[in-house]
Amino acid sequence: MKTLKYILFLLLIAFIGTSIYIAVQPNEFEFSRSRDINAPTSLLFNKVNDFKNWPQFSPWIEQEPNATLTYGEKTSGMDGNYSWNGEILGKGSMKTIGVKTNKSIDQHITFIKPFETESDISWTFTPTKTGTKVTWAIKGKQDFMTKLFTTFNGSIEENTSPDFDRGLFKLDSTVTVDMQKHSVKINDTTEYGGGFYMYKTTSATGTNISQIMAKQYGEIMSYMSKNNIPSIGMPFTIYNEMNPENGNIIMSNAIPVMNKINIEKESEVLCGFIPKTKALKTTLKGNYKNLPKAWEAAYKNMAENNLEASPLKPFEIYITDPGNTPNPANWITEIYIPLKD
Repeated sequence: MKTLKYILFLLLIAFIGTSIYIAVQPNEFEFSRSRDINAPTSLLFNKVNDFKNWPQFSPWIEQEPNATLTYGEKTSGMDGNYSWNGEILGKGSMKTIGVKTNKSIDQHITFIKPFETESDISWTFTPTKTGTKVTWAIKGKQDFMTKLFTTFNGSIEENTSPDFDRGLFKLDSTVTVDMQKHSVKINDTTEYGGGFYMYKTTSATGTNISQIMAKQYGEIMSYMSKNNIPSIGMPFTIYNEMNPENGNIIMSNAIPVMNKINIEKESEVLCGFIPKTKALKTTLKGNYKNLPKAWEAAYKNMAENNLEASPLKPFEIYITDPGNTPNPANWITEIYIPLKD
């Protein structure tokens, strides 16, 4: 009997000691995970800001894709919300409580099942040289039952941070796939209206053409601004010579203007004119890196339909301003190959 009392006494001491240990654990938890993603900040912000996009990257919905998701009348921006119900996910809801466009998103998450708890979620988007650093953070309070669970099963960070890493990885992958989408459409023959334009001519290769174009357009726009010359359309490039064998290109980068401009002799920026002409029009929707596919499709169409190019040089017009359209999949470029009558 004494031995039994001694054992019970030791168990009581152990229980009290364990309870005290659990009780003195931190009353709050907080951790974050980050990932550098090669994508525009606004594109990533918009993806996270709308709860209808969450099934694409949520690590928890990935575990139970058949869970019931219910969206509120508003799913993006302040007061956007949605809820879920599933065997693995349990039951809960999330609401956006703070938004700073392209900078941060604050959310509040509430679980009803398997146990009742609340936490605060935050996202921050920091531009980098190669894209955006995305940080996903969570903080909340720990009641006694939560402390009991974490004491024997590891901290909330140990149990949850792998899901945050997985979610950021999926966000990266999803946005990358989104940016790679593209399509090419042959619009058949059309008449291009022609007109005057300011331009600079230079050479480039397939590897440095983007950098050279940016420099060229910067210098043209600077000249036009200095001389109060307004533009009347989107920039375009005339391809004076394209050598597919060595990749060398001679091009004139241009910006359309209303009238002929008299240019001083020493200026590298000149004024040119395209006459009204019949042309085969092809439209690329997608990143500029897909332009070779569009040009290939255009020339293939010409060969199949016995169309002959005129002496006028082919050109492409950049309909979309990338500064206003962060997703390259939505960029529009029109290709015109002038044709003989």
